[in-house]
Amino acid sequence: MLLHVVARGRIGRSPEAELVDRYLKRIAWPTKVTELPDTGGKEPPMPPHARRVLLDEKGEVLGSLAFAERLGRWRDEGVRETRFLLGAADGFGDAERAEADMLFSFGRATWPHMLARAMLAEQLFRATSILANHPYHREG
Repeated sequence: MLLHVVARGRIGRSPEAELVDRYLKRIAWPTKVTELPDTGGKEPPMPPHARRVLLDEKGEVLGSLAFAERLGRWRDEGVRETRFLLGAADGFGDAERAEADMLFSFGRATWPHMLARAMLAEQLFRATSILANHPYHREG
């Protein structure tokens, strides 16, 4: 299953970009990143058998194991792509939320956009590690 991050804003050369790259390179599953301008630009068309996950303050707050289980279930159901969308500074509207398969939140605190991208990359690595029974994740 392809893990596709579609993010508003350019990360450029930054410490956050280094973190994103570090974690995405560790993931054994195929990954892709698409950057869109803060305003305008079109999201690539959704392929069939895909899931849309919006990172959103109103989303579910899942622990790493529950997040891994969700990804694993989708993979086992034949989902070909899970697309993770990070919005611009004002986030997503109600219509976009309604179209999503999942709203996912990193808690009730507000996180800077670029840091949220790095946190997502780490959680994707952690989830795929959990599913592969790799010792990276320690529950306790």
